[in-house]
Amino acid sequence: MKKQNINNDKTAVHIVGKEILQPYNPVTINLLGAGGTGGQVLTALARMNQALIALNHPGLMVRVFDDDTVNKANLGRQLFTTAELGLHKSVALINRINRFFGTNWKAVAEKYNKTYSGIGDASWATITIGCVDTVQSRQEIAQILKRLNKNMSNNRSQPLYYMDFGNSKETGQVILSTIGKIKQPDSKQYRTIEQLPMITDEFYELLNASEAGDNTPSCSLAEALSKQDLFINSALANIGASLLWQLFREGMLFNRGFFLNLKDFRTQPLKVA
Repeated sequence: MKKQNINNDKTAVHIVGKEILQPYNPVTINLLGAGGTGGQVLTALARMNQALIALNHPGLMVRVFDDDTVNKANLGRQLFTTAELGLHKSVALINRINRFFGTNWKAVAEKYNKTYSGIGDASWATITIGCVDTVQSRQEIAQILKRLNKNMSNNRSQPLYYMDFGNSKETGQVILSTIGKIKQPDSKQYRTIEQLPMITDEFYELLNASEAGDNTPSCSLAEALSKQDLFINSALANIGASLLWQLFREGMLFNRGFFLNLKDFRTQPLKVA
């Protein structure tokens, strides 16, 4: 009779480090992209920050990266007003969040890629959240994070997680990855997983297939809505923020993301494995 592997019968789980659960200072987050999804995620982060502080956690310190400016096609589907036309999206959103919530978060009116002037300086963060819409952008982000992780190994401030948001017209996904391996405690009850794969490594073909459509800029809100549903961004942002909230509050993850079909109102979790 074949001997059964008891360890494989255990439920897989990822245990979050104390750098996030019990930090001495606010947890740094780089939010890459301030468009339809990024604006919704930023609002969720501001609410999360207030909740964490109320629970005696130091909270969050967020930087938003985006070199794009607000145009008329953004009004309605993205969180901008006519008074913000022509402003950098990152600056408009951060100014509003800081005034409303009393935070001191930062805007960077540049793309987070290999040409970013701050790479190697203030580019690292404990958590990086990507709300970009091209495979090339994701690949460059992944390369930067892997390089930072290698250069800052054994540093208490090294980057730990990358959360990627992506969507088409009525579907989307949010996937959480570790940037390298995160040491896990011994567990008799669970099978602990130290590394969650990067989306660019695990779903390379899916990303390329999703980019096969028309990526030309929209000239009006009506045209923008023909490419993306009005509520796909906010739906992804809210469920993705819930996953991030679990990271901070529960300290252990059984799911590392999800796939969303808004047309059929279906959500499929992606298990830690």
